[in-house]
Amino acid sequence: MKPVRALRMIFGVLVLASFAHAQDGFFSSWEDRARTTLAAQPAWPTPVVTANAGLVQLFRTDFVRQITPTEITTWNYGNSKGVDFIPWYRTEFDVTIPPYIQHNSPKVEDGFGDVSMLLKYRILSDGEARAYSVSVSAGGTIPTGSHSNGSTAGSISPTFYGGKGFRKLDVQSSVGETLPMGHTAKLGRPVVWNAVAQYRIAKIFWPEIENNATYYRGGPHDGKSQDFVTPGLILSKFKLEHNPRNRLSLTFGAGEQIAVTQFHTYNHGLIFTSRLAF
Repeated sequence: MKPVRALRMIFGVLVLASFAHAQDGFFSSWEDRARTTLAAQPAWPTPVVTANAGLVQLFRTDFVRQITPTEITTWNYGNSKGVDFIPWYRTEFDVTIPPYIQHNSPKVEDGFGDVSMLLKYRILSDGEARAYSVSVSAGGTIPTGSHSNGSTAGSISPTFYGGKGFRKLDVQSSVGETLPMGHTAKLGRPVVWNAVAQYRIAKIFWPEIENNATYYRGGPHDGKSQDFVTPGLILSKFKLEHNPRNRLSLTFGAGEQIAVTQFHTYNHGLIFTSRLAF
């Protein structure tokens, strides 16, 4: 082998080794950062509908079946869920996969919904000792959905979250407002309030009861409110590795939204949810 060729091969091997080492260091640092961030908050599972008062790092997908007052059934595959990262300490960044919406009415087209993203920051928290968490976020949507399955304008949604634990019981809540970037008179500025109480039974059973409310400001439903009571069950968590430092695990859940106000855009919403923590 010629000396020049040998040197090139050695250089290539060193470059690949350096790249592999840097990549391994990057992922190790990420895992340590996520582990440290999550250890500083209560280990409550994310409820069926209500967002977690703390931060999460997982891949999530939901399947939702809604039945309207006119007996139209709508399936939402994905339900605007996707990948949630913890890229920095006390910070979460979510990128969602556009949901596919299927209707059983020939008058309404099936198709994909809008793309959305969210940046969340945890202000205060304590682990199992005092068990509380307070966070804020700013979410945004991009009107990429097909006709009748997405919005006519993008939006920004500031949201506030809080949660408190009492041994096996925890209570979490969030409130936020959707601010359209256009067509405000048509879309309005709805305020969404969610609250949940969860109770841990044995190691994996978390029965819960949620309240999911929307208060419409402006738009075609101005002045109206829509409220659902949602009983549900979360099964959390099924570890995929025996190593306690490895966070890889599965969580499953289901719930049924039941309309309790006179005005409602659908009567019932059956929700199935699955999450892969990493």
